[in-house]
Amino acid sequence: MAETALREPRAIVVGAGIGGLVSALLLAQRGLQVTLLEAAAAPGGKMRQLEVDGAPIDGGPTVFTMRWVFDELLAQCGSSLESLVAPQPLSVLARHAWAGADGVQRLDLHADLDASVDAIGRFAGAAEARRYRGFCAESRRVYQHLEGPHIRSQRPSVPGMVAALGPAGLATLTRLGPFATLWTRLGKHFHDPRLRQLFGRYATYCGASPWLAPATLMLIAHVERSGVWSLRGGMHALPQALARLTQARGAQLQYGCRVAQILVRDGRACGVRLADGRELSADAVVFNGDASALGQGLLGEAAAGAARAVPPPRRSLSALTWAVHARTAGFPLSHHNVFFCADYRAEFDDVLRHRRLPAQGTVYVCAQDRDDHATVPAGRERLLCLVNAPADGDTRPFDHAEIEPCLQRSQDLLQRCGLQVEPQAPRVVTTPAQFHRLFPGTGGALYGAAGHGWMALFRRSGSLSRLPGLYLAGGSVHPGPGVPMAAMSGRLAAETVLAHLASTSRSQRVATSGGTSTPSATTAGTA
Repeated sequence: MAETALREPRAIVVGAGIGGLVSALLLAQRGLQVTLLEAAAAPGGKMRQLEVDGAPIDGGPTVFTMRWVFDELLAQCGSSLESLVAPQPLSVLARHAWAGADGVQRLDLHADLDASVDAIGRFAGAAEARRYRGFCAESRRVYQHLEGPHIRSQRPSVPGMVAALGPAGLATLTRLGPFATLWTRLGKHFHDPRLRQLFGRYATYCGASPWLAPATLMLIAHVERSGVWSLRGGMHALPQALARLTQARGAQLQYGCRVAQILVRDGRACGVRLADGRELSADAVVFNGDASALGQGLLGEAAAGAARAVPPPRRSLSALTWAVHARTAGFPLSHHNVFFCADYRAEFDDVLRHRRLPAQGTVYVCAQDRDDHATVPAGRERLLCLVNAPADGDTRPFDHAEIEPCLQRSQDLLQRCGLQVEPQAPRVVTTPAQFHRLFPGTGGALYGAAGHGWMALFRRSGSLSRLPGLYLAGGSVHPGPGVPMAAMSGRLAAETVLAHLASTSRSQRVATSGGTSTPSATTAGTA
């Protein structure tokens, strides 16, 4: 008698952002039948690409760090970052500028610690340079303590982290800074308000205010000093390469497919219904949209209890962005540039308290065509510019009358810092309302819930949702926003799916030629 045929488990991944791509890749690598569904016409999610005057410009995350996350997961799949996107390290991590009464002040942070110390010494004096060394040492300790029990953990908790930190776990956790704000801790390191402003900006990497975010976010300083890379073809090249690799491992990728509902049967996610009415069944569903969309019932009432909806006051920052293809002059742009406003506290009061675009907003500019190896572009160059904005895109239009004055104020700041951008250059503007339409359930928030308060380390949903069979990935869940963190969430989701399928697989009866039968255990997800 022939052996009973065994069907490989089926997995559906909703959303081809970085988290979804990583989940789909790892599940396909382990032999599952994987279908990746994406509403847009291309992969990437927030790592999208815009076309401005015929030029492709990255329209989402622009900073690539923590490459070890991708090195590890690609090694599992027989590939490498070098073969996909040829990352090149940047010696200048970011260039910062302030327009003061005495002219423009400029400070570069470097990948080389001593180079940064020297630059800070020239900028703010020898005492601040010494304090910067102390700050770097503390940020390194914070990162080293949190990488294992937080970043790599499936779902961190206070007891679990205390236990992981050793015999003096609670005291160690307290010293890491979750109970202090980032702004307060920076005040203990730096006397120069410009340096406090510079490093306080790391809170915005999580969509938070430095006055409300925990001091543990100083670990971002160590992450950046450990390496910032530019990618061949820009940031959007990474999701494109991951999509190709995922397909090569046997997954089906379907674009222009909007998922309207998570299907539930017997209290368990069992598939999805598409907007065109088609239904697809699955043994596991990975949702890579914003988890708040589930809690709001946007994927069906049956799945509404799978995750909490984030109330508007707890949303992270949104942004007003404009992608420009223009000639520039004056300011010597690096790849990453930050032009600081004069009153940093007022900026966050405007955005988070008064729910309006900032009267004075810090402007971030990514000059895509500039890195350590490129000459200054002779003609037009590609820029993505950004200011923080409130995540109210679901309740207000952010129309021309509101947007244009903010754009003009931003342009004025750039000019005061010495940067002239060709007037009337082609540009594509994206508002919080447009981000909300692109990413439903967010209000335009780009980082999930705001990382405010000491519980921010533990508040995000993990890869395991409250609905059996439904798993979560993306920047709105643990370990948080940002390209490497979203990738890690996809890895954690895939590992959780594989573990659950393996634990629930049942022994199969296999008929033998002698007429007797023996049990043969099947491990789901094994290639």
